[in-house]
Amino acid sequence: MANGQGTAGRRAPRAEQPAVSVAVRVRPGAGRTRVGGHYPGPHGPALIVAVGAPAVDGKATEAVRRALAEALGLRPAEVTLRLGATSRDKVFTAAGDPALITRRLTALRDGPA
Repeated sequence: MANGQGTAGRRAPRAEQPAVSVAVRVRPGAGRTRVGGHYPGPHGPALIVAVGAPAVDGKATEAVRRALAEALGLRPAEVTLRLGATSRDKVFTAAGDPALITRRLTALRDGPA
């Protein structure tokens, strides 16, 4: 390069990872964390996620994000909230292999095939 710096210190731009939208119905304040079940939500068929965290200051949303990641076999960083920060009906984005995520999501939401 003209300024004498090579590319060794720079990271290449990260390629966009495939992702799946996951509609979720949150049940905060539950006795235990549970991921499974179907709810006909406003964003389409939703997966029910019950968490013990209260619906205060985003605590339930964070607990749902982590529970969803674990249930889908993903790292928590691979699951992000897209819609519904203050609603029980949320949409998360799960990054990873779309076929695998969809298969796991369907089994959790609709039961084993």
